Amino acid sequence: MPKTNAPAKKDQDEPTKPGGELGKDAFLKLLVAQLKYQDPTAPMANTEFLAQTAQFTTVEKLTDLAEVEKELLSAQLQLGASNLVGRTVTYTGADDKEHTGVVSAAKFAGSTTTLRVGEADVPLSAITEIRQTQAAPAS
Repeated sequence: MPKTNAPAKKDQDEPTKPGGELGKDAFLKLLVAQLKYQDPTAPMANTEFLAQTAQFTTVEKLTDLAEVEKELLSAQLQLGASNLVGRTVTYTGADDKEHTGVVSAAKFAGSTTTLRVGEADVPLSAITEIRQTQAAPAS
């Protein structure tokens, strides 16, 4: 590893992710600092710089991909929940008993999806069974 003349002081404003992982902004700051303070008599090899740049690009693209997948999952959950409107569902209530009713609405708040069943708002994750609602006999 090349010697550097970097200051020993730790930058307190550097953003990190939970678990001590560097975010992409912190990674770029670190790379720029490494280039700025490298020993001019022993500069970083081109292959090292290209490898670090490629790693950064890969991490950035994987982060973007994860965000797109998260949005797709949310859209899929919303579509699935909206398809339950008018269906009869069985769910486990807060009292740990099974309840059955017809879904009258689906609500989406952030990443939480709830269904309106009778007078209760039921989390999508509490649904244990889905059935076609029986049509009322014609008179």
